[in-house]
Amino acid sequence: MAVSTVAQTEDGFLGGRIRLRQPRDGFRSGLDAVMVAAAVPAGDGSRVLELGTGCGVAALCLAARVRGCLIEGVDLDGALVGLANQNAASNGLSLAARFHAGDVFALPRSLRRQFDHVFTNPPFHAPDTPGSPLAARMTARLDDGRLGDWLRTGLRRTVPGGTFTAILRADRLGEALAVLPERGVCVLPLWPRAGSDAGRVIIQVIKGARSPLRLMNGLLLHRSDGRYTEEAEAVLAKACPLLMARERLL
Repeated sequence: MAVSTVAQTEDGFLGGRIRLRQPRDGFRSGLDAVMVAAAVPAGDGSRVLELGTGCGVAALCLAARVRGCLIEGVDLDGALVGLANQNAASNGLSLAARFHAGDVFALPRSLRRQFDHVFTNPPFHAPDTPGSPLAARMTARLDDGRLGDWLRTGLRRTVPGGTFTAILRADRLGEALAVLPERGVCVLPLWPRAGSDAGRVIIQVIKGARSPLRLMNGLLLHRSDGRYTEEAEAVLAKACPLLMARERLL
């Protein structure tokens, strides 16, 4: 499997509980990846799929938080997949997380099944959104008009009663809700600071649930001095979960 030879950095996540290498100048994972992983309600024995895994940050954060779950990740970039598998090995998580090169919309045969939980941090910038001139970062950021397809694919790969979780730019929420079920959906806004509009939302669907749409209280990320709030720090540094789903059908 291809392994990236571009310049890399080594970065700590979950308060240093895991350390991962990622491209210095290409697509880099950060807060979004940690937050979406924290929202996945996996447990011991859960089978989990991540769509668009990059170098493995979100999947490995989940694997470090929930011992005993098995995570499969898929990404179109073979070099990032190779790096993700290296990251899993260097953190002692190779048995918990395995990464595959492939197209999210034409999954490798071994992944063409349903999972207890599916999650994604998909490309969510429209093609006319100003972005980085770096090709790898642009590929990872721009949805090419297929955000709805990402969401439909994730839901299709989720077992009845399981959860599908995605983190999106807040201004894409309406578009996302238009393609997701009317029931079994909850939305968690993430506010950068007090008085600001939400920059991101985490959407979670319990497949087949009958509960009405639920808009949660949300999470404030930064204090006025720029430091993380206690609640955000609990997720980012202490590996605490974000509890969203209130019911399960399994």
